[in-house]
Amino acid sequence: MTVFIFLGSLLGAMALGIPIAYALLASGVALMWHLDLFDAQILAQNFINGADSFPLLAVPFFMLAGEIMNVGGLSQRIVNFALALIGHVKGGLGYVVILAACLLSALSGSAVADAAALTALLLPMMIKAGHKKEVSGGLIAASGVIGPIIPPSIGFVIFGVAANVSISKLFIAGIFPGIMIGLGLAFTWWWVGRKEALAPPQRKTRAEVWTAARESVWALMLPMFILVGLRMGVFTPTEAAVVAAVYALFVTTVVYRELELRALLRIFVTAARTTAVVMFLVASAMVSAWLVTVADLPAQMVDLLRPLLDSPTLLLIAIMLLVMLVGTAMDMTPTILIMTPVLMPLVKAAGIDPVYFGVLFIINNSIGLITPPVGTILNVVAGVGRMKMDEVTRGVLPFMVAQVTVMFIMVIFPQTVLVPLRWFY
Repeated sequence: MTVFIFLGSLLGAMALGIPIAYALLASGVALMWHLDLFDAQILAQNFINGADSFPLLAVPFFMLAGEIMNVGGLSQRIVNFALALIGHVKGGLGYVVILAACLLSALSGSAVADAAALTALLLPMMIKAGHKKEVSGGLIAASGVIGPIIPPSIGFVIFGVAANVSISKLFIAGIFPGIMIGLGLAFTWWWVGRKEALAPPQRKTRAEVWTAARESVWALMLPMFILVGLRMGVFTPTEAAVVAAVYALFVTTVVYRELELRALLRIFVTAARTTAVVMFLVASAMVSAWLVTVADLPAQMVDLLRPLLDSPTLLLIAIMLLVMLVGTAMDMTPTILIMTPVLMPLVKAAGIDPVYFGVLFIINNSIGLITPPVGTILNVVAGVGRMKMDEVTRGVLPFMVAQVTVMFIMVIFPQTVLVPLRWFY
């Protein structure tokens, strides 16, 4: 009955068109009434405590860093560098999208920001080169999924706070899976375009490649600073976000000189608005998370799935299918905040490494960003690229299948995540 009250009130509020943050609060109030615990003071206290977290300070600074990078020319230089390296091979523009997505994800950690930048910069070039518009848009949308996986990642920060798991270890553990997903996309792009007879662009001269590399070196140094700093214990993930924002601001204003000081106010306002949405979601979800714990729902879930606890692989497959189903109707952040408190007791009871589970969980939620009907990235690509939603959806399907396949390979073979993590750590 408790589960019905919680899910019924949450889904009912969402069906009425109430924003997810308010729907979470509504489900929390309904659960408090059901448990005879309603107290406005407790509700407000948990709401405030939900956002009162030092690790969550990483979110606004990574948001700010991403905005500065897109406006200040770092994203453009990353794309130019990828074009100079591999733009000349057959289907080279597709591989440029994937390589640029991997490099951009190591800068901003935001799937939406990366997808918007890649769409604006590369979709017109791909269409002009003769590639199908829907396939090109689909590849760009699928490549945006890499953003929350390769560190730094806002998704890992939120999961780490909600699950009480080391954010630094999550960052390091996401590197190799992100590369695997990129390779899966590259193979799918080759398979989809193998029959195309398009003339590739002319190979860049060695001097042009060197110029592109030299211009992008400041952007490429940022992920190295962050990863080395985290690995050596120089700073925490939250401090790494501040380093990223200050570094991006310095490079774009002093080195590249493309960011005018008068544009800073607009950048700060945009980052603040995005951060406010995320933090309000986090605060609302923490109210529901506290009540879920009080109502002992995790224990009920453990009892329900107890037959699968002896087989961690089967349990993970069941959880991944459940998260995929939820991802079709809910965005990434609320899914993380709602499901993490429920799933973590199952994961611990089955003896699954929490960092390993966190990587799979974030990958699954990232794929949900390109899963219709919600599909946040699909909407971004369609809007920026001036495409119809159904065109992007058709184009993304083969790439989404590739990403799901790679994810389940990681489920069946945990060493693909755990061995690189142990090597780095």
